Amino acid sequence: MKASVTKGLGQGFVIEDVDLAAPIGHEVRVEVKASGLCHSDLSVATFLGQDFPIVLGHEVAGVVAEVGPEVTQVKVGDHVVGSLIQYCGSCVACLSGRTWICRRPERTVRGADEAPRLSWRGRPVAQGMGLGGFAQQALIHENQLAIVPDAMPWAPAALLGCGVLTGAGAVLNSAEVRHGDSVVIIGAGGVGMNAVSGARIAGAETIIVVDLEDAKLERAKTFGATHLVNSRTTDPVAEVRRITGRGADHVFDFVGIRAVTAQAMEMLAFGGGLYLIGVGSADAGIEVNSVAALTASQKVQGVYMGSSNLKRDIPLYASLYLQGRFHLDELVSREIALADIDEGYESLKDGKTARVVITDLA
Repeated sequence: MKASVTKGLGQGFVIEDVDLAAPIGHEVRVEVKASGLCHSDLSVATFLGQDFPIVLGHEVAGVVAEVGPEVTQVKVGDHVVGSLIQYCGSCVACLSGRTWICRRPERTVRGADEAPRLSWRGRPVAQGMGLGGFAQQALIHENQLAIVPDAMPWAPAALLGCGVLTGAGAVLNSAEVRHGDSVVIIGAGGVGMNAVSGARIAGAETIIVVDLEDAKLERAKTFGATHLVNSRTTDPVAEVRRITGRGADHVFDFVGIRAVTAQAMEMLAFGGGLYLIGVGSADAGIEVNSVAALTASQKVQGVYMGSSNLKRDIPLYASLYLQGRFHLDELVSREIALADIDEGYESLKDGKTARVVITDLA
């Protein structure tokens, strides 16, 4: 099959003929129909990766083509979406419903003593995050797949497993935003827009979006933002306090730059919560005055994958999309071919481009 292989740091994405093993155990062979471009994969390809060659791509949607002998959750013909949440299903965290912090995620991939799922010229190929969606087919553990309705279009479906889970999940699961709450979303990229959708669905009364670019802010308005703040021209802390009158109940930082996170903390109302999702710099973090946080009963929480249960949440968001209650089409700025990944990532540097999805895998 054709796959986009990254052979080393900074060496880009190259189309090669790669061998895919037959499914064993709980593995499912998926015919990939769409695969989203996420900056996490680009980071692995450019400065974070260690295992090469590798097939990246963790926003995968496709059709089940074959199942292993122990598969019980999906069947051939099902439309599925993959997620990078890898969970075993039997550890204490999984059994308590917190699959996003599974203690034994390695059980979703093959062991070192087993034949690799992917190989190229007789050499093992690593599979990014247990998915490897930059390919015509992918071999994935059934725990990393959720079934979606056949009516769900492929391009928006691909976004469900990462950006949607993270953005909407941070609001609905991690923060448990309630009807009438005030919300601030810092960073109007694709994940931030899913947070806006989540806040709207939760019934937040005030949804403030903060960003440096007017084009992104205007897009946020179409997703349901009630107020827009350009932090390049306006003091965002003062503006949030002016709009809310007391500070925000929930602030979501999708940027992850120290100075921005410090501002986010200052935006909180008494009893408010700051949720850290983005990591935009090597020194990302925050210093918390314990006395101030204690007296104001404020909290700071790190959020991974929107505290999501992928088997529950992906079908939910797909259903809301099909009902016209969750914006996804507006996120798909461009559809490309498998061979155009480098160009696709380059186009994401333009603030007007929300997400790029591979839909031509011929």
